[in-house]
Amino acid sequence: MKKKLFSGIQPSGEVHIGNYLGAIRNWVKMMDQYDCIYCIVDYHAITTKYDISQMQTRILNAAADLLACGIDPEKCTLFVQSKVSEHTELAWVLSSVTPMGDLERMTQFKEKSKQNQKNINAGLFTYPVLQAADILLYKAEVVPVGEDQIQHIELSREIARKFNNAYGRTFPEPAHIVPNVGRILGLDGNAKMSKSLNNYIGLAEDDQTISKKLMPAKTDPARLRRSDPGTPEKCNIYSLHQLLSSEEEVKQVAQGCRSAEIGCVDCKKILLKNMLATIGPIREKIFELRSRPDYLKQLLDRGAEKCRETAQATMEEVKTRMGLG
Repeated sequence: MKKKLFSGIQPSGEVHIGNYLGAIRNWVKMMDQYDCIYCIVDYHAITTKYDISQMQTRILNAAADLLACGIDPEKCTLFVQSKVSEHTELAWVLSSVTPMGDLERMTQFKEKSKQNQKNINAGLFTYPVLQAADILLYKAEVVPVGEDQIQHIELSREIARKFNNAYGRTFPEPAHIVPNVGRILGLDGNAKMSKSLNNYIGLAEDDQTISKKLMPAKTDPARLRRSDPGTPEKCNIYSLHQLLSSEEEVKQVAQGCRSAEIGCVDCKKILLKNMLATIGPIREKIFELRSRPDYLKQLLDRGAEKCRETAQATMEEVKTRMGLG
């Protein structure tokens, strides 16, 4: 039997090229290798301020974006987290075996607290426990994550181990898979591509907007003038070339950067061409799917119904082992 895989994405309004290159493109490949469960994690999204009136639209848009990128509901299960109440039920149970000290050490909590200084809530602090519940509820063995999430998966393993030691073996300790693409930096070249930092290119954005965002993007700081040679490995634009351009073009850009034969503007024009070639067909599918909200709702409900069966069985096992229920 295929190993079970779980991963989730927040309904933050718009999937961007960093999400696609860093995660979703690999999700598509993994559907043939694993028994995949993909979740739109709306409960995670409420830990920061959001527009209530837009939440349902954001959830449906996230589903449309995933499908447009190649996620196939016939090969995997796609659903919304809040439609399966056992996620939060298990999170409460797991919080009883999770040390406060472990949560205090989470790097992402420290970063999120800096970004949301006026809203440092308990949900931000216990976020990793809910994430562990998401994974362990389905007894997932594999979790694809970016480098910034490895610490959370290690905590999920520790939580599973503590529960098993206290109440009997119930959960496998999930292993993480980090896609071989590195960290996708934003257009500022400093931080991870993020909508909250406004350093991203959205998959649903038009060609003109993408061009307008890409052209002033940060490059190798050593190239102040066109005649200055650079180091492509230090350039965020070059890292995107490695993911979007042909092997021949990547070599051309690298050589041109080192010898100063290609300027940063020319480098960006080549990248823009290849980026639009990738985004164009996805964007077309996104808008077609977003025009069919009833279809998206039915698909997500079907996924939730399937997940609910597994989730309920897991919770019955958990309660029995704990002497509850």
